[in-house]
Amino acid sequence: MGIKWDEFFVTGDPLIFASQIGIALSLVGAIAGITYFKKWNYLWTEWLTTVDHKKIGIMYILLGVVMFFRGGVDGLMMKSQTAVPENEFLNAQHYNEVFTTHGVIMILFVAMPLLIGLMNFAVPLQIGARDVAFPQLNALSFWLTASAAALFNLSFIIGGSPDAGWTSYFPLAGKEFSPGIGNNFYAVALQIAGAGTLMTGINFIVTVLKMRTKGMTLMKMPMFTWTSFITSIIIVASFPIFTVALALMTFDRTFGAHFFTISGGGMDMLWANLFWLWGHPEVYIVVLPAFGMLSDIISTFARKTLFGYKSMVVSIVLISVLSMLVWVHHFFTMGNNAAVNSFFSITTMAIAIPTGVKVFNWLFTMRKGRIKFTTSMLWALAFVPNFVIGGVTGVMLAMAAADYQYHNTLFLVAHFHYVLIPGVVFPIFAGLYYWWPKMFGYMLNEKIGKWHFWLFVIGFNVTFMPMFFLGLDGAVRRAYTYSAETGFGPLMLLSAVGSIILAAGFAALVYNIYWSARHADRNIGNDPWDARTLEWATASPVQQYNFASLPEVTKLDAFWHMKKNNELQPLSEDEVEEIHLPSNTWIPIYMGAVFGISGFLLVFEWTIAAGIAALGIFVGLAFRSFDYDEGFHVHKDEISETERKWRKGGNKGVKNHVS
Repeated sequence: MGIKWDEFFVTGDPLIFASQIGIALSLVGAIAGITYFKKWNYLWTEWLTTVDHKKIGIMYILLGVVMFFRGGVDGLMMKSQTAVPENEFLNAQHYNEVFTTHGVIMILFVAMPLLIGLMNFAVPLQIGARDVAFPQLNALSFWLTASAAALFNLSFIIGGSPDAGWTSYFPLAGKEFSPGIGNNFYAVALQIAGAGTLMTGINFIVTVLKMRTKGMTLMKMPMFTWTSFITSIIIVASFPIFTVALALMTFDRTFGAHFFTISGGGMDMLWANLFWLWGHPEVYIVVLPAFGMLSDIISTFARKTLFGYKSMVVSIVLISVLSMLVWVHHFFTMGNNAAVNSFFSITTMAIAIPTGVKVFNWLFTMRKGRIKFTTSMLWALAFVPNFVIGGVTGVMLAMAAADYQYHNTLFLVAHFHYVLIPGVVFPIFAGLYYWWPKMFGYMLNEKIGKWHFWLFVIGFNVTFMPMFFLGLDGAVRRAYTYSAETGFGPLMLLSAVGSIILAAGFAALVYNIYWSARHADRNIGNDPWDARTLEWATASPVQQYNFASLPEVTKLDAFWHMKKNNELQPLSEDEVEEIHLPSNTWIPIYMGAVFGISGFLLVFEWTIAAGIAALGIFVGLAFRSFDYDEGFHVHKDEISETERKWRKGGNKGVKNHVS
């Protein structure tokens, strides 16, 4: 496209220049630190080439936490800009870039990695498996996601960020109105990330269907496994749609096609339909696993079996079906006729019914329970009222006629955040506190955790509750400034103060991770929460082979019944057999790097160079095709010694660890 080399780096903005310096210094510091402590070999052998689902899950979580910081800074910048009328902290172009990257990062590079990370860690353990069905594909899924995140974030300092909103509507996203390369980053990076997510969906469908332990029928699976399974089906159904849409966008922008260009015979509404055919199921791709986590956590800390298990399963299936039938409610205001709007208004309202069933089931699970108010349970409790606010306002927006009033205002922004933050972020935090001891062998500090909880929940409500009233008063979304005469200033300032409190809550989480890594008690046993599902029948942290002897399941909440019936007998020597595990491999990280390099060249429309780089993908596939490494065996003596050590510690119990 003839980009000049002196335009390669983004210049002229002090904020971006400071970020460039910060990124460069961080990279130099990280490389120097790893070299000084001689950790390159450790990183390569233990993490970068691993195919262990538990370590891959932890890497997903690390990626999500880092991206949470990046997306959170974008949010703070937006709130700083709109805190007072006619502010000049950001100009219009920079603001457009910030709110575009904020939306993409939070949904695709925060929520998705954190949830898929927890799925990776917990689901194989919950079904009594030793790994996922395709370990190398699982590693490739992660490295494609990480590569896409790196490529997308490069746009901030190289070439310019996308600026057409996280929905990237045409014609705004086309070359006519966005001639720079920023939206190329959007099209290419999200294709790479989508390919990785699609692989994850296929992997977990096969894992759940084919690798459950003896006796674990579908109706004996933990609810988190159920929701992960249904989520994987939605991924396989919806992500190819988005991938095709992004490919068409790439052809439009890079090769001069006109799929979405009205003047060239295309249809801009084709993009809106394809995007939301993926985009609304995507909401449930991130919400459903969160629902599953909450179900397991509430059941554990209410010390009761989940109320209405079968109705929960039915409601999940209904939600998954309805999620594919509501996409048009995202553009009620774009010229549909009354019949179309009415149909999608009804389907949108209908999805509230199975969701409401789940809320009442959680409440009935807690009814007459002996609730333990751990940090994890506090997040689950806070979820219910906050998510209900998001759901009720969603029903308001589902009324097509009323949506004409709400749609382009901050009311919709508030609704969206009241669905996704309580519905996804709160459960993710609950899951992190819940499974952290199983991941690392120590717990996150409960006292600091409660500071994290209260700051984040209060900050969230102070940030987004005023937006409902601002929207009803006529404040439009996507606007980088407003006049003092509108009267929006006081509530906008209150919302900005809330975002600072919200950021302090996230800082408390980061500090908790640091403090706990240095000071937390390592002698907590394998089951500190008195939990109910099979992952807690393993060591903390989990041994590489998961289970020395695969468990046999007879009931729902299998581990809890094993404890209740004194069936947790010491492992006998007769039960121990050699365990076969897959070897580490360099191919997934290599493939991620090649995809990233080829994608970077395609972003700049250097198509010949991108094509040459893409040949490296076929090289990786060839190496994989001729890879005859059949893995390795963990010997009986090593298994016996490992099991003896962790079983000797026994179960310390929740009472010893939670004040």
